[in-house]
Amino acid sequence: MGTTETQYSTVTKLKRIAWLSEQDSTKEFMCLMHLFNEESLLECYHTLDGKKAVGIDGVNKAEYGRDLENNIKRLIAKMKNMAYRPESVRQVLIPKEGKPGATRPLGISIFEDKIVQKMMQRVLESIYEPIFLDCSFGFRPGLGCHDAIRALQNYLHKESVETIIDIDLKNFFGTIDHKMLEEILRQKVKDTKFMRYINRMFKAGVLSDGELKISEEGVPQGSICSPILANIFAHHAIDLWIEEIQPYCKGKVKLFRYADDAVICCEKQSDAMRIREALPKRLAKYQLQLNEEKTKLVNFNKKQASQGIEQGTFDFLGFTFYWGKSLAGYTIPKLRTKSKTKKAKLNRVKEWWSENRNKYSLKELWNTFTAKLRGHIQYYGVSHNIREVDNFIRGAVRIAFKWLNRRSQRKSFTWEQFNKFMDKFPLPKVKVVHRLF
Repeated sequence: MGTTETQYSTVTKLKRIAWLSEQDSTKEFMCLMHLFNEESLLECYHTLDGKKAVGIDGVNKAEYGRDLENNIKRLIAKMKNMAYRPESVRQVLIPKEGKPGATRPLGISIFEDKIVQKMMQRVLESIYEPIFLDCSFGFRPGLGCHDAIRALQNYLHKESVETIIDIDLKNFFGTIDHKMLEEILRQKVKDTKFMRYINRMFKAGVLSDGELKISEEGVPQGSICSPILANIFAHHAIDLWIEEIQPYCKGKVKLFRYADDAVICCEKQSDAMRIREALPKRLAKYQLQLNEEKTKLVNFNKKQASQGIEQGTFDFLGFTFYWGKSLAGYTIPKLRTKSKTKKAKLNRVKEWWSENRNKYSLKELWNTFTAKLRGHIQYYGVSHNIREVDNFIRGAVRIAFKWLNRRSQRKSFTWEQFNKFMDKFPLPKVKVVHRLF
């Protein structure tokens, strides 16, 4: 872990690792800790977002950066001597989308641990990115939600599909078994020091309501390393299995997975039924479970849909997929905003206006509101979904009108005045941001 290497040489070595992994998927990597040098850790520091929440020590990016070079040198010295120990993760609960009252845990590490995690992420991505399958889209460089949505929509359009297996995993991130994940990593990572630090990260524990909890399972959502670790685990538990069983199926089978959100497209219903029956047993080998109530088989046959036979729908990444008609009258796969998601988002808009209408000036409120609408359009503005996006914007505007008129006892706007206000301070334009074909 010498500090004489340049950042260029570290990047080159990471690229070399990726190339070797691409050439041989069974390649083992012996020496990795030399990549944790002064230049690479400084680069990790600069790439981290300084606006993120702080860990249990309360130190943010700016405070850590006041004596940056010495802090990095001390960190490297500790890592060389195996004296570095990750701190416990601070847990906060955030609302679950579309589930009023439900929350999910978010883990927040201290800033120094984030630097180490960032470098671990870079190393693990170099090793595993070249061998991940094209069915995996979540938290991968150069890929995103809309790539997964586009790939699925195009597949449904071009390929013959009878049945969809809509998969719902029960607490995926929270049930990843540490020992099993460690065994998977050791198949390729032979650097014992690197693995010892991975192990220490697992055992750092979670601090929730002043109580330290150390578990043998789960990777904290919010941790920089969690996405790549979860993808490695899912790659072995799910992705490779689907590829392995393909030769034993009567028709084509294709998985589309974004983290723990997954669907399997089956050309033959008989294959779908067999896979659905075998899936819980496969997952059990990795200590994972299906949410049996939400995992379902969905009839999704294009030929039957074109004959007027009603087909089912399924959800993926906040959208509901269904069969519809093109302008020319052809049966094509379409998608719209998931109704529960739309309702939940409008409720969040209502809560925001209710809580903030008297805290800020009208200009500040409107700027924040339009930024929220812009974010909605950026995600949900896809082909076939513009009407749904427009309906959401209209609903959000009605909520804004209602709560702006509750800022005082005197009514602030009539609809005529409000429309003139919106002419002067226009809403973001509803448009197709992501074309699916």
